[in-house]
Amino acid sequence: MIEVKNIKASKEKNIDAIYIHIPFCSKKCEYCDFCTFVRMEEEYRKYTDYLIKEIRMYPKIKYDTIYFGGGTPSLLPVEMISEILNELDWSKNAEITLELNPTDMTFEKLKKIRESGINRLSIGIQSFQNHVLKFIGRQHSSEDAINVYKMARKAGFSNITVDLMFGIPNQSLEDLQRDLDILQGLKPENVSIYSLIWEEGTVFWSKLQKGILSEIDQDLEAEMYEKIIDFFEKNGYCQYEISNFARIDDKDKDIEINKIKKFEDLRKMQKNAGRHNLKYWRNQKFIGVGMSAASYFDDNRHSNVRTFKKYYNLIDDEKFPIDENTIEKIDDFEKEKLKKMLGLRLIEEGVNYSEKDAKKVEKLIKNGLIEEFFIEKNEKIKFKNKKILLKIMKKE
Repeated sequence: MIEVKNIKASKEKNIDAIYIHIPFCSKKCEYCDFCTFVRMEEEYRKYTDYLIKEIRMYPKIKYDTIYFGGGTPSLLPVEMISEILNELDWSKNAEITLELNPTDMTFEKLKKIRESGINRLSIGIQSFQNHVLKFIGRQHSSEDAINVYKMARKAGFSNITVDLMFGIPNQSLEDLQRDLDILQGLKPENVSIYSLIWEEGTVFWSKLQKGILSEIDQDLEAEMYEKIIDFFEKNGYCQYEISNFARIDDKDKDIEINKIKKFEDLRKMQKNAGRHNLKYWRNQKFIGVGMSAASYFDDNRHSNVRTFKKYYNLIDDEKFPIDENTIEKIDDFEKEKLKKMLGLRLIEEGVNYSEKDAKKVEKLIKNGLIEEFFIEKNEKIKFKNKKILLKIMKKE
């Protein structure tokens, strides 16, 4: 067991990110395998109190990014979100994100969320097509999604990311195109667009096993992904990660993505990228609090327990609520391996490579899978083949 006193005494200086898991939902989506619970309003107060207790177990840190994920964090009363934020210290330009769904959201609540310190929203829209939303078990409509987005802008949010999905069994290329057309009008700062993954234990998985549902044709899915990439490229977005696209500010649109030679230009292109998730892909360390939340602290990666009883009991015993079966010691070899694996997800940044990798790199270049490039004399590699990117996305 990782001891609280050891964490408190840790000299770890490279952490400036925290993920806060809120496991509550009004309805479980049929494709979702996250640690979530429905209709548990009576648990909000106690869970918030224990989140705060867990936060206090860690050393005081000045955060650059704070991310409320779930579940549906926006279900929590704003007062409880504020209580959690009051336990944290953050830098002047910190990115503080809250995930929300388009249902049951009012302009007044959005204003209060903004006033609490949240400065970035991640809106789980998934699709703007009502028949697709119904198929995947979402409660909101296309109109709800567009209205919430517009209300968020009016409430003062200048940094919004939208989540969409593709590769859904009853989704056509025309459905996807209509989603992209709506995005073109909304112009969010960031778009995360994921292919449907069939997770064991979900309703979708059960229907797949029974033959009620079948996976989308792979060629159609690949065509969808290429359409997505082409759309964002033509509409002023930078694909900075396999599934993520950042809007390029007008003043920086003269920079050619394929000819970036300076880190300064790369930063301009990725200005609207999600800073918190970039830390994950750059293999930087982070703290995760709440049930099932993952952490990378000192030389350990681990996740928290997934039940209320275990979570509360461990904290009552002044122990970290870690699932001991998930603890993974990260040595230098594993650290380097993770850095390369995660870094290759970063479409424009890529990863550095050393002489010992030269033969493998040469073979991959010859096979047309990766390409070599330079930024300020840094020799780097990145993926070249779009179909490889889709395969990696499917393994998430």
